[in-house]
Amino acid sequence: ARSGALITADYAAEQGRDVFAVPGSILRRGNAGTNALIQDGAKLVLQPEDILEELNLTMVVEQAEARQVLPTDETEAALLTCLSSEPTHVDELRQQVDLPISQVTSTLALMELKGMVRQVGGMQYIVAREPGVQYVVD
Repeated sequence: ARSGALITADYAAEQGRDVFAVPGSILRRGNAGTNALIQDGAKLVLQPEDILEELNLTMVVEQAEARQVLPTDETEAALLTCLSSEPTHVDELRQQVDLPISQVTSTLALMELKGMVRQVGGMQYIVAREPGVQYVVD
């Protein structure tokens, strides 16, 4: 008996739609369907980028990354360097960047409006960017 997923993949192929499949171990029966799809012409997927490239969407991702909000001054850059996905209290941030609290809080407020940081309560902030993205002011 053929699974609903394989029947759907057959219909998609008949309609000229792209069919993608992630290969599985040949030693497991449960992978026979996806491996057969690949053998029958489905596009092999080993990582998410394979789908993006096949559908010509890599440019969309690159453009979205280029539109990320960048710091406009050294204060924003310094605060972004100190922030992570773990909440950090504004007093700790002030100590780390060694600036007056008024400058830190006003900059954080502007950064929150820009979507760069989020206040998560109790004067604690987290960064609102993807992990690993480095911010540098030219």
